[in-house]
Amino acid sequence: MKKIITISREYGSGGHTIGKLLAEELGYAFYDSEIIDMTAQQSGFSPDFVRSTEQNLSSGWLYNLMLGSTYASPSTAGISGSMGASPVLPLPDQVFNAQRKVIVELAKKGPCVIVGRCSDFILRHEEWVNRDELLNVFIYAPLSDKVQRAIEQKGLNPKTAEKEVKTIDKRRANHYNTFTERTWGKRDHYDILINSSMLGLEKTAQMLAQVARF
Repeated sequence: MKKIITISREYGSGGHTIGKLLAEELGYAFYDSEIIDMTAQQSGFSPDFVRSTEQNLSSGWLYNLMLGSTYASPSTAGISGSMGASPVLPLPDQVFNAQRKVIVELAKKGPCVIVGRCSDFILRHEEWVNRDELLNVFIYAPLSDKVQRAIEQKGLNPKTAEKEVKTIDKRRANHYNTFTERTWGKRDHYDILINSSMLGLEKTAQMLAQVARF
């Protein structure tokens, strides 16, 4: 029986809905956007800051990361360097570390479904997690279906929806690739990759529930 299930997903693929239906089917706890508030409490940053940071790594930030630069938060700026203190982690690193702690704590509470936020990578590397009880899923779909769902369910402008969907997926990939040093969506990193358009969201959730029960 799989007791911890992570759902990685392309934007507009229905991953959130599938994860929620799956959790309901199995009687598991479900975590997605509430992780933002928990991360805010853990880190001391505002929920809005966490939300804007967790998937918005700019090319400029990546460039500075490669150069070894750091960005200090207002509360800690200026205390390193001449005082001999340790360098302050970049803000995205601080958010990621806080989010990692939250995800681990949630997984320890009991059977659950966790959506996104590199949870597959984080939990795969926790020694206490029984690998036989962990199921890592990646949900994808044809671009046209993702765009249509984004327009109908998320209110995207039909004229710009395709561009927005591609941009959000690129941000998710940048976030994942940066913090895990792996490739987002690569089949080697997941137990199951499934096209949600093949069966539809409800039947995809039902299929995953059957897999989880083995």
